[in-house]
Amino acid sequence: MDFEQFYQDKYPAGIPREVDLKKYKNMVDVFEQAVKKYGDRPAFSAVGATLTYKDLDTQSRNFAAWLQNKTDLKPGDRIAVQMPNVSQYPVVVFGAMRAGMIVVNTNPLYTTREMEHQFNDSGAKALVVLANMAENAEKVLPHTGIEHVIITEVADMHSPLKRTLMNAAVKYLKKMVPPFNIPGAHKLPAVLSAGAREKFTPVDIKLDDLAALQYTGGTTGVAKGAMLTHANLVANLTQVRPMLEDQIEEGKEVVIAPLPLYHIYSFTLNCGIMLEAGAHNVLIPNPRDIPGFVKELKNHRFTAFLGLNTLFVALCNNEEFQDLDFSGLKLTASGGMALTSDTAKMWERVTGCEISEGYGMTETSPVVTFNPRSAIQIGTIGLPIPSTVIKTIDDDGNETPVGEPGELCVKGPQVMRGYWQRPDDTQKSFTEDGYLKTGDIALIQEDGYIRIVDRKKDMIIVSGFNVFPNEIEDVVTSHPKVVECAAVGIPDAKSGEAVKVYVVPTKEGVTANEIKEFCRERLTAYKVPKHFEFRDELPKSNVGKILRRELRDEELKKLASQ
Repeated sequence: MDFEQFYQDKYPAGIPREVDLKKYKNMVDVFEQAVKKYGDRPAFSAVGATLTYKDLDTQSRNFAAWLQNKTDLKPGDRIAVQMPNVSQYPVVVFGAMRAGMIVVNTNPLYTTREMEHQFNDSGAKALVVLANMAENAEKVLPHTGIEHVIITEVADMHSPLKRTLMNAAVKYLKKMVPPFNIPGAHKLPAVLSAGAREKFTPVDIKLDDLAALQYTGGTTGVAKGAMLTHANLVANLTQVRPMLEDQIEEGKEVVIAPLPLYHIYSFTLNCGIMLEAGAHNVLIPNPRDIPGFVKELKNHRFTAFLGLNTLFVALCNNEEFQDLDFSGLKLTASGGMALTSDTAKMWERVTGCEISEGYGMTETSPVVTFNPRSAIQIGTIGLPIPSTVIKTIDDDGNETPVGEPGELCVKGPQVMRGYWQRPDDTQKSFTEDGYLKTGDIALIQEDGYIRIVDRKKDMIIVSGFNVFPNEIEDVVTSHPKVVECAAVGIPDAKSGEAVKVYVVPTKEGVTANEIKEFCRERLTAYKVPKHFEFRDELPKSNVGKILRRELRDEELKKLASQ
């Protein structure tokens, strides 16, 4: 079937099927044009400090100049960035890009094992890390090729006096900074001051140059770096804007950004789409602190909110949130995990704003589909964004017709170049005719809207984060008292899904607490199994492969009978 032709008349008026992909030279061009246009407008706020577009320009230029003049780093080198939502994040990221370097976004929650893999796999030569997480960096650095370390503290974007007082309070009163010692490390304020005295030399950046290595798990459980070019990121922000229709007024939006900027969803929406539109991005460093989150929301008449299912639920159940002024809110976007219809209804009831759900993945920079604001269909992931072609295929690679489920495949300018230094994995991820296979089973409706009906892979999604069973199983089976195990995702009211592990113990026996503590030392918190079940044996195929789906189906039947 010709899906391009099928989609010609499926869109609300005003949404084009194709967009101008040469509008910008690269992501630095997007940044520099925004700076010229919105100079004195607020760009990013966090922990009480606000950077205007002009501030962001100055400080990122200083960081780039320091990289160029005070280190031996060259364009194309990788720089790992490990921090939560603080306003120095965009300073560092755009500074690195302006110096022609490739950003390696690193989850601050990573364990030392995960950090070491990512730093070595990417070949990162520099690391910018929040002091609160530097304890782990200290342990890992001797085993990596990282030569330059820059430490930043929570209040580094404040004036010198306030910075000193706030950082001291965080370190000594709140005791949120475990002690660390990294010889030769630089402090970010000193780096920016030194960079201000150096000459910045603009770099010739091609659209096809790599902008970021965005790490994602795989069916093997080994995190792989999706190679995202400047063209990929520029394309995605250009493609998504029309889907927002006339909801975004340039230079006037106040966007709440609780999702981590190191995650591709927020990276593209806040540091791309909303930056291009001159929005004020209000960063929430710790969205799990709902009372603190709501307190911050009271300070802003926000117009847009980017979130995901679990966050919407937590906020709507908070009485103070229910009493906020939502009169300015006109756009709520959801991604990262499936949005339930109950959550969507509750959010609209509390805020008066419908949620537009989209779909994407790290490998697609990330947006593939989105619900246009004027034609939202709850329960679907919307329509393909402009300049994007999709199809569904069966297990033999044949296209499935409209109305029949199949694996969702996507082709477009936002699709990654491939996995960093993994040609075999790259080849397996694409069809012979160049479509990226998403691993999700989808159904294309007669009206063109798409519904995700299942996951082909066994991936578990906990609060929007991908958890891969093989990684969990590798850790659990390395416990001396475990023979074998299987990890599956089971429904969880709070996080969407939770990890459950079925364990076959040795004759000595083992407790759930023993395994949980073992996992806590080796896995990021959201990956640590929440539920355990001990068995004498696990269901297997005739070739000995553990049948995770059978275990998951058992669990679902149990829940259905309750």
